[in-house]
Amino acid sequence: MINMNISAPLYLSAREAAAELGVSTATLYAYVSRGLIRSEPTEDVRARRYRADDVRALKGRRAPSAAARAGEGDGAPLVESAVSTITPDGPVYRGVDAIGLAGEATLEQAATLLWDASRSDPFASGNLPVVGPAMRAVAAAVAGEAPLARAIAILALAGDADPGAFSRTPDGRALVGARVMRLLVAAILGREPSPEPLHLQVAAAWAPAEPRAPDLLRRALVLLADHELNASTFAVRVAASTGLNPYDASIAGLVALKGPRHGGAGPLAARMVAALGAGDVAAGLRERIALGETIPGFGHLIYREGDPRAEALLSALAAAGADRRFVAEAPALVAEATGLRANIDYALAVLSRTLGLPRGSEIALFAVARCAGWLAHAFEQLDTGTLVRPRARYIGPAPRR
Repeated sequence: MINMNISAPLYLSAREAAAELGVSTATLYAYVSRGLIRSEPTEDVRARRYRADDVRALKGRRAPSAAARAGEGDGAPLVESAVSTITPDGPVYRGVDAIGLAGEATLEQAATLLWDASRSDPFASGNLPVVGPAMRAVAAAVAGEAPLARAIAILALAGDADPGAFSRTPDGRALVGARVMRLLVAAILGREPSPEPLHLQVAAAWAPAEPRAPDLLRRALVLLADHELNASTFAVRVAASTGLNPYDASIAGLVALKGPRHGGAGPLAARMVAALGAGDVAAGLRERIALGETIPGFGHLIYREGDPRAEALLSALAAAGADRRFVAEAPALVAEATGLRANIDYALAVLSRTLGLPRGSEIALFAVARCAGWLAHAFEQLDTGTLVRPRARYIGPAPRR
């Protein structure tokens, strides 16, 4: 006989689920984003309901040890972090709504927030990276390579050239972080490191005659500064946990970002936008959909109801007079036909087309912005003093006796 507790509710509100788990609603949203708790829309478009059985299952799990929470020993790679979280309204940087922050902040200000560096300005004009002779020789040798390849090659030597690379103080690490970001931008743009705001450096290099570029690039970079524990960020935390300096840890993020399932989605969306722009956009999209082709830049593993970052950037593009076919009509057509909504990769592709940015700029912009978050997670991981060492669940044949 099956014993069913018919009095137990099937669904819980956000407040009820958070109370059951003894966590904040922000933490509840983080559990949802990791797939630990399923949620569904309700009649109230502003609210969602949460599967009670998922909540109870999560509550019933054995509380992990400190080592497990840090990703060491027998624990799953679940990291406790104060850097950021993901909510249905978009990412939150140390308690600050990233969508609202993008309306006025620079990437430097977002980085300072993510690093919790409130006691000094790590981006003071005199804090520039050291560029040694070997770095200059490498820069000249790789001048014709792709932006991320240039950055990886130059950053690989930067840690040895920077006498403060292994600083153990919060202020010292923030200063190193600013030097990493300024060197990364210089390597990507093929220029000398500069104290100028990062978005202005990118605008001057890639869209010097476009008056809309500075503000639109600033917004995009802030929206992309961090997104909790994605693939490249986890790679950075693993690398940092071994004791690497921030330059080397950032390389782990750049390499992971190059993967087609991560940062590679942006160039694919840009290629689609370029192809559609050569003809009838609506007809081209309908043909793709009818043939069952993928629509790069649409759909998101976490934002099932739409990526708030994309919505914010597309709205800013529309206000700046971007092509309505791409900022409004194409997203509406795809959503109606497939149920998939535009994500930040599509928005970046439209930004690139609008400003006339170089081919492949999407992944480079992603790297410039996300480096702020990578460094925040690297600093946080270094503070734990633990090595990230998750265990594998063995599914091979039983040992022979």
